[in-house]
Amino acid sequence: MTFRQFAFNNVIRNKRIYVAHFLSSAFSVMVFFVYALLLFHPDLQGELQSTSETMSKLAKMGMNISQYLIFIFSFFFCMYSVSAFLKTRKREFGILMVHGMSTKQLHRLVFVENLMIGLAAIAAGILTGLVFAKLTLLISAKVLYIQNGLPFYLPWKAVAVTTLAYAVMFFLVSLFTSKTVKVTELVELIRSEEKPKPEPKASLGLSVLGILLILAGYGTVFFFVLQRAFVLPLLVAGVGLTVLGTYFLFTQLSVYAIRWMRGKESLFLKKTNLLTISELAYRMRDNATMFFMTAIISAVAFTGIGTCVAIADPGLVEMETPYAYSYYSTSDNDKESQHIKIIQDRLTEAGFAYNMAYYVREFMDDGGMLIKLSDYNALAKALGKETENSLEAGKVMLVPVNYHERQIWREEANRPAQVELSMNGIAKTLSVQKASSLMLFPDMYKVYVVNDAMYDQIASTREEGASTSKMFHFVVPNWEKSLDVTNQILKEVPQNDAEGNYYLSPLVSYWLMSKQQNGILFILSSLVGIVFFTFAASFLYFRLYTDLSRDQQQFQLISKVGLTRKELKRIVSQQLRLMFFLPMAVAVIHSSVAFLALQQLVDYSVLLGSLIVIGAFLLIQVLYYSIVRSRYTKRLLVHFM
Repeated sequence: MTFRQFAFNNVIRNKRIYVAHFLSSAFSVMVFFVYALLLFHPDLQGELQSTSETMSKLAKMGMNISQYLIFIFSFFFCMYSVSAFLKTRKREFGILMVHGMSTKQLHRLVFVENLMIGLAAIAAGILTGLVFAKLTLLISAKVLYIQNGLPFYLPWKAVAVTTLAYAVMFFLVSLFTSKTVKVTELVELIRSEEKPKPEPKASLGLSVLGILLILAGYGTVFFFVLQRAFVLPLLVAGVGLTVLGTYFLFTQLSVYAIRWMRGKESLFLKKTNLLTISELAYRMRDNATMFFMTAIISAVAFTGIGTCVAIADPGLVEMETPYAYSYYSTSDNDKESQHIKIIQDRLTEAGFAYNMAYYVREFMDDGGMLIKLSDYNALAKALGKETENSLEAGKVMLVPVNYHERQIWREEANRPAQVELSMNGIAKTLSVQKASSLMLFPDMYKVYVVNDAMYDQIASTREEGASTSKMFHFVVPNWEKSLDVTNQILKEVPQNDAEGNYYLSPLVSYWLMSKQQNGILFILSSLVGIVFFTFAASFLYFRLYTDLSRDQQQFQLISKVGLTRKELKRIVSQQLRLMFFLPMAVAVIHSSVAFLALQQLVDYSVLLGSLIVIGAFLLIQVLYYSIVRSRYTKRLLVHFM
């Protein structure tokens, strides 16, 4: 038997230990390959560029960043998993050295074994990616709204990049892990069983600090959202406080919880709780670290995917502008009537019903926009909204231009009592009569509505000969189906005038670009999030099977005191439920706070999307728990009498 054959047989014999490491590694290879498949597709960039050059750059940058994230995280994941498994093989290494294996040969054995697993993972990941390549391209074309689809091609460049990147990574992992194998006294190696780590000492101050840090993190995120303090370091600080608080939550507060349960005799001595709680306290240090990593990784996966599902909602585009077509025209535009007629005719020919309204606007010295009440009512009527009956002389109605203004102006105390309107240095102070609940003028700075007489009075101070402007808005039901008629209109009415006398803004074009942007973000966040969640599930598997031998001996001893097989299964199930669902619960709480913060920024409900994402991951976790519990219990009680 050659040395390589011996290493191969070792891998096969330990396949139960290495299966999670192999499958997770192969999955990360497959996702990396999918990114490369899309990144190097000959048609993808050109199709996106036909909609927006920015989309092409965003797609390319996003694919690259996601590949880097997966690659870096895969490296540390592999280092952790291999190191964890090597600890369970100390007895095996001791026996090999008794039979004459040198330290150098032992290092070489570990290196060759890890390299074999890595190369197998590369092959399995790429082959799986190739098998599902066509399906991947079909789904990507659908998500990115690429009209002509993405045809299949032979992704040799993607295969080469993936193979090279992960070959280097697995070589480095194999090299580093082989060097970390410490050879001590043979007797210690042969007799080595994982010694239970002492129960960690907990600090009451750090336990309380953990809760306060999490609350401070939540508060910082809500301050970032509610006060519109869109400063990146502030958001990073909120996330950092939450992560640090979560670490203390598991490493400190959990110890006090266990001590409390042990102090309650009615709880501690009830049925099999004594064994369950004692075992949990006995291994709390390892479990706490694993709980923390799993909770944070799962929260990242939930929040990333859930956010992209939320912003992909059509309500986001309609919140920004409710008009299918917006046509801006100055008084110097001699094609205004012609262009408006073209838009009306083409919509009618295509079978689209529409409502049209326009308004004349005057700009104040502070950049705000003055609108007459009749124009305001015409826009509201076109949208099917409630109109305003009248405004008193000397009074003004505030109109929100974003969701935040609409929210705060619902309370009269939050509105200014009066405003000063100034045109050409001539100021007039008006009292605020009310604030509208309608957002009819998106992307404006400030909007003031006065009655027609007051509007004419203020507009009379306009500089003589100054150009005025109109804004025509078309409200079209089912506007998202108007891409063909929009392309036809754009052939006859160019979007921009060289002299700036008009511009045409079709909502469906912006919507298509927005959907592509959201599609890119959804693909990136979904694949990265799923990889992270897979790694989190693997951490649980590692924790279980690295303790398997010790647990088998422990349960054999426990069985001698008279516990039944059913009771021992119940103890195992209780421990597994804690390991699988405690981090999940913390991750769901963190993600829910993130979704609540997101809800403050948008004018539509993100509840359904967030529930779907969390529910899908929860279902996967329940299935994974059921499978692992069945297999682990069977292995654990195989020698139970």
